Amino acid sequence: MKKQTRWLALALMAAMLLSLAPMAIAEGPSVSPTLPADWTAFEQRVKITVPVYDRSKEGYPAVDDNYWTKWIQSEFGDKWNIDVQYVAIPRGDVMTKYSLLIAGGDTPTIMMEYDYPKVAQWANDGAMQAIDINEFAKVAPTYYQAMVDHNQLGYTDINGETYFVLSERPYYDTPFTYYTFVRMDWLEQVGFTSVPKSYEETQQAINAIIAAGLTDIAPLPLALPASAYVENFPFRDIPVDEAEWVQHSSLGTASLGWYPTERLLRRRNAEYNQGWYSKEFDLEADMMGAGIASQAMTDFINGKSYRYSGYMSASVDWLKAFYEQNPDAKLAIESDYGLVEEGVVPAAQVRADNPFGMIVGFSSLATADQLKAAWMLMEWMSQPEVLFVLEDGVEGVTYTIGEDGLPIVDGDYRGPEMLNHNMNIDMTCLVHASKKVGTIEQTIAALAPQGLPQDFLPEMLAKYGELKDIAAEGNAYSDPIFAVAIDAEAEYTAPLLSLYQEYFAQLVKCDPAEFDALYAELSQAYLDAGYQEIIDERLAAYEAGSTTKLPER
Repeated sequence: MKKQTRWLALALMAAMLLSLAPMAIAEGPSVSPTLPADWTAFEQRVKITVPVYDRSKEGYPAVDDNYWTKWIQSEFGDKWNIDVQYVAIPRGDVMTKYSLLIAGGDTPTIMMEYDYPKVAQWANDGAMQAIDINEFAKVAPTYYQAMVDHNQLGYTDINGETYFVLSERPYYDTPFTYYTFVRMDWLEQVGFTSVPKSYEETQQAINAIIAAGLTDIAPLPLALPASAYVENFPFRDIPVDEAEWVQHSSLGTASLGWYPTERLLRRRNAEYNQGWYSKEFDLEADMMGAGIASQAMTDFINGKSYRYSGYMSASVDWLKAFYEQNPDAKLAIESDYGLVEEGVVPAAQVRADNPFGMIVGFSSLATADQLKAAWMLMEWMSQPEVLFVLEDGVEGVTYTIGEDGLPIVDGDYRGPEMLNHNMNIDMTCLVHASKKVGTIEQTIAALAPQGLPQDFLPEMLAKYGELKDIAAEGNAYSDPIFAVAIDAEAEYTAPLLSLYQEYFAQLVKCDPAEFDALYAELSQAYLDAGYQEIIDERLAAYEAGSTTKLPER
């Protein structure tokens, strides 16, 4: 009965918010950006569909129907006779949703993703249409010029045709929006005065926490990989061999068989056998990337886990929930140097973000008018006054202006004008991958969680300093980008991910004495299942000059 009452209350609240939305928009902010002089309203109504991630966050409005989708329709769509409709894309199952839309003939006018292999697959499969970049520049000159300024034009083509335009990713070689928090109070109880700065110290700390009985469960989270990304950057030789990097460094296919992945899995195996991870980790669902409460998040909030990671904003729900459950606890931000292991790798390495944010393409079903309307939306959203409203909201309601003249967003506001996930980033990602506020230091300050017992801004700035040092040493880089389609990747990616998940569990949970033989056996099976074809195609593309290169050291 309690559950039914709760859901009824939520439903009534949602209905009230929707009923208030039209009035709120009528009184809301109005913008008059400077746009190309030759824009005219379409004579007949043009409908475009725009994807937006659905992270299923409790207490947030529907991502495809809220105050801000209505505001965009009111301020942009109605003026130019364009019907802007949003399409919810589950963050944890992007490819399945897109596949269903494509198969059903409902491909969104705009198609976009952060991962190049995904959009390359859509282009290669015929779901996207090639575009004339010069025509795009005429309709969206601001957007196009930003691509020029950020040296992104080299990433727009596949197989000699232009398919993509790209949004900005500020400060891409220092990924400053994602942080790992650890239990500083636990560290202090076992004799540490700061977070570990080497893997040797990390081992000492975790084993001491276990020995002290500070938690009644395994102290660290681990789950089956939810994506093909293998977190093996800290295990690569310095410098990494460029041909090997081209073959194996990818968000599209897990690199089982490459030596850094072997080092990573060997470490996980040793940690598992020391009791760091749950014996049933492979049975516990993990949806961290989708913003859905995972077992790892639940354990951390309940004060039972040493570590948890996530993207920062002015309001971070899981951090607030943690302090509500553990009011006397103390957290700290983990250092990347805590992964460096003597005799394995000599320095910290991190995966830099791509030098672009969203990779944006356009449905092969879109008409010329729909294509132009989509480009008009992107140009309109690129204007500073439009971005300001979408990312900050309504003055005196969702934000105030601080003494430095910059907006301070109220991340706790839950009225009709509330901003969706991370200050509407899943809408504004069409223009840039993260919000910018003045300098990088001011941008980080705007992302610092508010309303907590601890102020993490100094540690966030210190972490950024670490990342700058790592990047300056040439140890922050991303994955190769291919100017040709990798056909084998499109064919084998899905079954190989399933296979990698199965093999990952076996390798982590096996007896350490059996690891070498099992790794050799499973790596060969993985190669035979299609990975060999993928790395052969990647190497051929590299040798033909159809890939990006590693940055010069």
